[in-house]
Amino acid sequence: MGTGKSNEGIARVVAQYRGKYRVRSDEREYWAEVTGKMMFAAETKTDYPVVGDLVSISELESGHAVIREILPRKTVLQRKAAGKDDVQPIAANIDVAFVVQAVDRDFNLNRFERYLTIIKTGKIEPVIILNKIDLIPKEELDEKIAQIKDRFFNIQVILTSVIDRSGIEGLQKAIQAGKIYCFVGSSGVGKSSIINELLGKELIKTKKISASTKKGKHTTTHRELFVLGNGGMVVDNPGIREVGVAAAGEAVADVFGDILELARNCKFADCTHRHEPGCAILAALTSGELAEEKYLNYLKLKNESDYYAMSSLEKRRKDRNFGRLLKNYKKLKDQA
Repeated sequence: MGTGKSNEGIARVVAQYRGKYRVRSDEREYWAEVTGKMMFAAETKTDYPVVGDLVSISELESGHAVIREILPRKTVLQRKAAGKDDVQPIAANIDVAFVVQAVDRDFNLNRFERYLTIIKTGKIEPVIILNKIDLIPKEELDEKIAQIKDRFFNIQVILTSVIDRSGIEGLQKAIQAGKIYCFVGSSGVGKSSIINELLGKELIKTKKISASTKKGKHTTTHRELFVLGNGGMVVDNPGIREVGVAAAGEAVADVFGDILELARNCKFADCTHRHEPGCAILAALTSGELAEEKYLNYLKLKNESDYYAMSSLEKRRKDRNFGRLLKNYKKLKDQA
């Protein structure tokens, strides 16, 4: 890489690899890395650029650039990293997140709730996509749609199939110029295939659907942003195996609004909704008004969110105490 600096400007991160980025300005596209100063100042993964970020860059020779700063993010989609307390950012400045599930094998209401929680935590609008609708009978599809509408309120559901292009045209019309749309879901649900249909060409490599299992797998290994013909932008993501929830109290309350509404009628203000007498949520569970699966998933996601918030607070306390210890040590050393 050359070292001769020229222009400085603003670019958008359009692809993210390990330690490297592709960024695009109004004029051209560059391979980019962050400056040593940014790396030194970074405390968490959220301090590094992600796809969708606007960044200030300095252009170098031979189509390379360095990223000097991340501009303020409008929104950020992130999850708790698997097996760690760290938060892993997925994409930034997202307007709408499409949660994709395949109706033949991946359909899971609890997983929808997890995705909706991390999406609403990021202040992003969620939309559900049921893909591969050509693989099941209409009666079974209608039942799945009814389950979604019974479990979730005021969330748009789009039905798609890349085999007969069902729903693709409607999805194209829903994507507006200048806005960024992110596709999230497990591996093999057809995210990359849908984006290829939206682009009108196969820019993303996919594996063919197996004739025996009817399962398709995509080969996305990095995050990338694509610009559609109408100026809308879509982000393809690798499949997420574990959707960890970080501090998401407000989002959990939003996703499970009907449960929180029931809680208003609990006898005790500090009701945990587990065993207390006069608990309106437990009463609704007993009467069948509230589904047990939804209740258990609510407790699970709330516990994860509360635990992360508590562990983060404890970590900050330890950091502050360590800072005071260093300060006192330096003071004693100066007095010696």
